[in-house]
Amino acid sequence: MKQVAAFLFFCAAAAAQQRVVSNAQQRIVSTVPSVTEILYALGLDDRVVGVTRFCRYPPEAQQKPQIGDYINPNLEAIASLRPDLVIIQTNPVRLAQRLAALRLRSLEVNQENIDAIYRSIRVIGKATGTESRGEQQIAALQKGLEAIHARSARLQPTRVMFVVGRAPNRLDGLIVVGKASYLNELIALAGGENIFTDAVAAYPQISLEEVLARNPEVILDFGDMANPAAVTDAHKRGVVSVWQRAASLEAVKNHRVHAVAADLFVVPGPRAIQAAQAIFDLLHPGLH
Repeated sequence: MKQVAAFLFFCAAAAAQQRVVSNAQQRIVSTVPSVTEILYALGLDDRVVGVTRFCRYPPEAQQKPQIGDYINPNLEAIASLRPDLVIIQTNPVRLAQRLAALRLRSLEVNQENIDAIYRSIRVIGKATGTESRGEQQIAALQKGLEAIHARSARLQPTRVMFVVGRAPNRLDGLIVVGKASYLNELIALAGGENIFTDAVAAYPQISLEEVLARNPEVILDFGDMANPAAVTDAHKRGVVSVWQRAASLEAVKNHRVHAVAADLFVVPGPRAIQAAQAIFDLLHPGLH
C-alpha cells in the first residue's frame, strides 16, 4: 500500500513538474498595453517576446519586438515570433479568429472595469502558472484602492470632468469619461463626482455648451496628448491655457485645470492604485 501511495505521489509530482516546465517555456505576445503591464507585474518579462508600439510601461517593455497595435496588429510579425500564447483584449477586428486560422493559441481578456482587471490577472496567472503571484497582485490592488477610498469617503465630493480627447488647441471634439469607463470608477474612489456619469457610453463626445452648463470644479485634461512620453511642459501649459476661452467655468476661474499626460490614467491594470492616488491628489490638494 505504501508503494502504491509513493508511486501516486511520484506521478503527481512529475505531472506538476511537467506543467511548470510547459509554462516556463511559453513565448507570450501581448497585444494591448494593459496586458503587458500585467505580464510584467507577474514576473513574466523573460517570457514576453512581443508587444504593441503603445506598450511603454515598464520602460524595458519598449525593447521587445513590436507587433503593431490593438486595432492593426501585424499577424505576420506575431507569427514570426513563434508564440505559444497570444493574449488579446476583446477586439473589433476579430483577432481571436484570425489567430486561430494561423493555429496560434490566444487568450482573450478585457479590463473594462476594476473587477475585470482582477479577473484578467487571475486568468493570465492561471494560463502562465503564476496563480499565486496573481492573487498577491489582486490583494495588493484591492488593499491600495480601498485605502484611497477610505480617505476620500470622509471628504466632500469634487465635481470633475476628465477629458480623454479633444481637437488640438481647441475646445471642440471633446471626448470625456462617462459612466461605463474604468476611469469613472477611479474618479469615484478618489472622491470625485464625474459630471458626465449620466452618460451611458464609456467615452461620450460632448459639446462645450454641455460643459458650461454643468460647470465642473476641476478639469483633468488628457486631451490632445496621445503620446505622453513626448509631451513637453510647454505643451502642458498650452493644454491648460486653451481653457481660458471658457473663462466662466469654475475650474478655470480657480486655476483647477490640470494637464494629465500619463499612460497610467488610460491603461487599466496594475497601476490603478497610482492612477487613483494621482486623481485624489488633484481633487484634494494639500491632503497628500
